[in-house]
Amino acid sequence: MKMPVESKICGNDGVRLDSFVTEAFDSTYSRSFYKRLIDDGKIKVNGKVIIKAGTKLANGDVVEADIPAPAPDDSFIAQDIPLDIVYEDSDLLVINKPQGMVVHPAAGHSEGTLVNALLAHCKDDLSDINGVLRPGIVHRIDKDTSGLMLACKNNFTHLKLADMLSRHEIVREYRALVYGYVKEDRGMVDAPIGRSSNDRRKMAVNKDGKSAVTHFEVVERLGEITDMKLVLETGRTHQIRVHMAYINHPVVGDPVYASRRKNYGLAGQALHSQAITFVHPRTGETMHFETDLPDYYKKVIESFKA
Repeated sequence: MKMPVESKICGNDGVRLDSFVTEAFDSTYSRSFYKRLIDDGKIKVNGKVIIKAGTKLANGDVVEADIPAPAPDDSFIAQDIPLDIVYEDSDLLVINKPQGMVVHPAAGHSEGTLVNALLAHCKDDLSDINGVLRPGIVHRIDKDTSGLMLACKNNFTHLKLADMLSRHEIVREYRALVYGYVKEDRGMVDAPIGRSSNDRRKMAVNKDGKSAVTHFEVVERLGEITDMKLVLETGRTHQIRVHMAYINHPVVGDPVYASRRKNYGLAGQALHSQAITFVHPRTGETMHFETDLPDYYKKVIESFKA
């Protein structure tokens, strides 16, 4: 299976090619993976193959990456796992993912993922642009984040939705419980996010990272925690979790960015993808979907009102 060539535009002068492609393209892969792609002539800058990882880029340079599809995994199976499907047609699904479900297979999670469930539900009707290990997946939410996400049944829909995401044309609204008393009624966090230099498993605000913007509004102040509504302008890995920690109000129960804080009995972060709005790629109709807050979230709120 041939993967489409992806392109990204460099926004800064003097950035190393290997650093840029590692941050700009699929974060599933490591820096060494991208260095091998450069060595193999799979990376182009302004249409020209570049094989030196240390090549310095300039603002406006167009970088193309020919990323091979993941090799098939014979142990990768369809599983009849119940899905909370909010909407479905011949092009896409809107799914309400429960907290604790991994979106796609990875090390330690070869079964029980959303993709395993989608393979059983959709059979062969899933886009394959993201490769064998992530059929149908156009965007992700973290394992312990609950709520709405999109899945694609064909490549036409996948490419259209991916383009809308890159243009910030899909509105994604979250709810989060955060530590502390948030003073501002509403505001914005505009801080670039990249891989943490101290722990590669974490993301962090990083001046050399990707542009990241989160809008927030206080729903209710509950004393030592605050209920927030957040809208993503961009969609970086762990964006809300990193931005809230950056302004000293990390998400309640976050095992990565607030591991030493009281978790109120939560199994993971109190973060829920509550609403999504987008234009249907085929019909042009504006689609809006919204879910109720999950029980784990409501229980924490109720404990502060008891």
